[in-house]
Amino acid sequence: MNRLFFRFFVLVMLSITAATFVIYFVFARVFGDPLDDIARRQASAQIFLLEQYVDQAPADEWLGRLNKVREVSEARFDLIPLAQARNALPGRQRAALDAGRLVLDPANKAFYRRVDLTGERYIGSDEEVIRADRLPIDLGQALLMEVVRYVVVALALLVPIALWSRKHWQALQTLSRVADDFGAGQLSARAHLAPTDAVYPLAERINAMAGRIQDLLEAQKNLLHSVSHELRTPIARLEFALELLADRAAGPDIDGAVLVKRIAAMEGDVIELNELVNELLSMSKLDNAKEPQRMLFEVEPLLRECADSLHPRPQQLVLDLGERLGSVDGDRRLLGRAVGNLLRNAQKYAAARVALHAQRDGCRLEIAIEDDGPGIPDEDRERIFEPFFRLDRSRDRATGGFGLGLSIARKAVALHGGTLVAERSPLGGARFVISLPDGVVG
Repeated sequence: MNRLFFRFFVLVMLSITAATFVIYFVFARVFGDPLDDIARRQASAQIFLLEQYVDQAPADEWLGRLNKVREVSEARFDLIPLAQARNALPGRQRAALDAGRLVLDPANKAFYRRVDLTGERYIGSDEEVIRADRLPIDLGQALLMEVVRYVVVALALLVPIALWSRKHWQALQTLSRVADDFGAGQLSARAHLAPTDAVYPLAERINAMAGRIQDLLEAQKNLLHSVSHELRTPIARLEFALELLADRAAGPDIDGAVLVKRIAAMEGDVIELNELVNELLSMSKLDNAKEPQRMLFEVEPLLRECADSLHPRPQQLVLDLGERLGSVDGDRRLLGRAVGNLLRNAQKYAAARVALHAQRDGCRLEIAIEDDGPGIPDEDRERIFEPFFRLDRSRDRATGGFGLGLSIARKAVALHGGTLVAERSPLGGARFVISLPDGVVG
């Protein structure tokens, strides 16, 4: 913290110093040297005597009043030739002297001014200059005052800068501790800062990032657990079937029909494993995909193909496709798979009726699949999109499946910038709604 505070304080003071010099040079360029103003204020009494007492005298009394000022003033007033005065001054001040203005020489604690320009005061007065020296000009004191003012400003800035730096340092330390804890495996570590903190937006982004990482790690953990469980069941069945097959093959009375049945069961388990691997590969491809392979295709033919691809079931399938569904710029295979997965899921749980609706709402396309089955509890309407999650917890593939279809459907829709949500259907069961945004819908 001390290093942060010191660096910031030095930066501020260097900036103020630079601004001070810039202001000095600008003012000197535009309004004249500020030191001349200080010197003029310090010599204001002598200047007042000259301008308001000596100069106001008639011509025949002018020298008398000047001599009286010499007697009472601590400064020394002399009359010197114009040429001598001009030689003692730099070029810009010479012009001011020639014009009859009072010219200060702070370094020598003096000022110069011509007696007059026309010689009316006395003979030769147009060639003489009043020089006053030993004036009470002390630029050192003026500079000391400026230094004291600068130090007071520095000290006045020191306290708020220290408080500001301390607050920022504490916030940064909080973020540092959160990063250390999170890196050490405490995935629930978060930075809790007040909205008034300057680093609050950064803390919120770090918290959001930590939350996403935690969710991904939890999802990966659940996925590995589920995959191991899903693979263990068919593998166990295969092992058991192989043992039975070996016992049968070693026995004296080999029944061919029994062997064929065992082999068919084993082939079914292998097919199940192959389907699971294919589903997992599909999930992996969707997770790693950044953009779908886009092409323009009509929506209505795709939806009819998905409906026609369903296996014949006793449930009634109702198609309600609105007019002018238009086209979609996206991956036809992925969207077809999403709709197909939702239709098969609805058919699996429907009692007597499955419905497929589609309509255009401005620049958005909405596709809804619903059934009259048992529906989905409110608390599970998001969880059903998690891999391997099944409401009935059944391992019977006829009802439960692998639990990957809905997850694949949501990922396919999200890849097109759309959304997939689960709702309650007016039919009494579940209703899944796909919404594709403007930019995808043509």
